[in-house]
Amino acid sequence: MRNKKVTGIERLKVRYGRMFVLPWTIGLLLFFLVPLFSSIAYAFCNVSLVNDKMLTFAGLEHFKYLLNEDPNFMNNIKDAVASFTYSLPIIVALSLIFAIILNQKFKGRIFARAVFFLPVIIATGVVMQFVTGAALEEGAALSTSMGETESYSGIRFDELLVNLGLPQSITELLSDYIARVFNLVWSCGIQILLFVAGLQSIPDQLYEVSKIEGATTWEEFWFVTFPMLGNVTFLVLVYTIVDLFTAFDNPIMKQAYDLITVNSIYDRSAAVLWAYFVVVGVVGALILLAYNRILMKKWN
Repeated sequence: MRNKKVTGIERLKVRYGRMFVLPWTIGLLLFFLVPLFSSIAYAFCNVSLVNDKMLTFAGLEHFKYLLNEDPNFMNNIKDAVASFTYSLPIIVALSLIFAIILNQKFKGRIFARAVFFLPVIIATGVVMQFVTGAALEEGAALSTSMGETESYSGIRFDELLVNLGLPQSITELLSDYIARVFNLVWSCGIQILLFVAGLQSIPDQLYEVSKIEGATTWEEFWFVTFPMLGNVTFLVLVYTIVDLFTAFDNPIMKQAYDLITVNSIYDRSAAVLWAYFVVVGVVGALILLAYNRILMKKWN
């Protein structure tokens, strides 16, 4: 009787589980898999909007055009990868630093965590474009008006870098970094949350043993905290890679979006995105493979 009762409860749990998963399954089929296979078909076909998106097979024609004739595609790929290269370590490092600070015991800790997580709540595409667009317009207007007068007492980082006598390429690079600080800090919400959860899962006994052994705070971080956050850091890397490569200001995403919305070119835009997907997959796989081989293997 006991086994039958357990079996009945398990069947009930399975039934409820399927009911809860059913809306997600329907959404996956209708809003993900169907557009996914449609975009694959568009990338290898010519799409005509005359007869309700009639498809004619084109093979690799669109990909050849992107690689050999498109004047913007390769430059956009380089810009996207370059932006990703310096953004990834900065976001991961800032997220870990903020998480360690927010994990300490101090007054107003809950409020501080809410402030750092606030961008995740409001950082949708439209809101983020409005915030950054308004900020850029206001900054441009402010710099223009202040340029006409001499009453501006703020710091002009571009002029400061020029006065240092640095090469123009380095000055432009540093100016671009400073301009992107807002976006980088704004992109740390989910990563901070993941790191805080990972820090709270580290046993206190490990820190007690390290203190008994006479380890410094710096040594505790490198030999206790960071190794114990290995799996969380891997998750943060995966999330950040996807988030950066699909950001609203990504030049490749802008190119594909303009092809669809402005020119109604579905086939070439699909080819742009799938070619970009291959590049993202290769770069992400190399980073995660290096992380597993170098750090995770060493810690395990």
